[in-house]
Amino acid sequence: MSKLNNNTHLTAKKRDKLSYPAKILLNKNLLKGEVLDFGCGFGTDVDFIRSKGISIDAYDKYYFPDYPQKKYDTIICLYVLNVLQPLDQSIVLIQLSQLIKPTGKVYFAVRRDVKYEGFRTHKIYQEKTYQCNVTLNYKSIFENDFCEIYEYQHYNRVENRIIASCLFCDADISRELLAESATVYSVYDKYPVSRGHSLIIAKRHCSSFFELSFREQTACLLMVNEVKKIINARYSPDGFNIGINVGKDAGQTVDHVHIHLIPRYNGDVGDPSGGIRCVIPNLQKY
Repeated sequence: MSKLNNNTHLTAKKRDKLSYPAKILLNKNLLKGEVLDFGCGFGTDVDFIRSKGISIDAYDKYYFPDYPQKKYDTIICLYVLNVLQPLDQSIVLIQLSQLIKPTGKVYFAVRRDVKYEGFRTHKIYQEKTYQCNVTLNYKSIFENDFCEIYEYQHYNRVENRIIASCLFCDADISRELLAESATVYSVYDKYPVSRGHSLIIAKRHCSSFFELSFREQTACLLMVNEVKKIINARYSPDGFNIGINVGKDAGQTVDHVHIHLIPRYNGDVGDPSGGIRCVIPNLQKY
């Protein structure tokens, strides 16, 4: 079992100048439109960037705890992932995929000089803090010996995906992307059986859920939980069915693994008893 990582706020540094990755992004003219600094620490970068006439909001779970209530054109997330454990990293990726506009971009800066991974005693605060190396499967726009910056866009906005003939690899740009992590994304079903019927789709092209690695399977289930929150907020369903079709004889028609999250509503069928057992109607009841 992983240790609790409750001291991430102690890794925020007090500075009197713009951080190195923020300076690079500013010089490259990449801070466009409405900007959010996610995990901004004490907010030094926010103050400097705002002084340049750029509209920027601050969010930090500890120092600026009011969670953003709108979507942004540009989001920066600088050195945040390095102090989070893998599950929390995934949650941040999902959160930012929801906070960025469909045409927007997120810039992640990660350290490249972490020599000792894991928990350590902070030199100033004498409390346990965590650090790790991070590699993302997004476009890298800058790298040197101690810093790398990645550019993220919604999955259905990225070109040159490998299997162009697969409708889940070559995702439709016109469909709303509900949420995304490093290995999974979610959209509404194109032919929904109920309001809010959603698909959780693995990015790696394979046909069966059982072909995914345990880590990929876990990422899919994490996404199910996150999309459920979205559907609850938008549609207030009375229940859910969760289903995975594996193989032609089980009804799979798209040869790319995906999970159906189907909201259910009181009275949507005459007798809902049996739930997913209804896939074989004469065995619905027992």
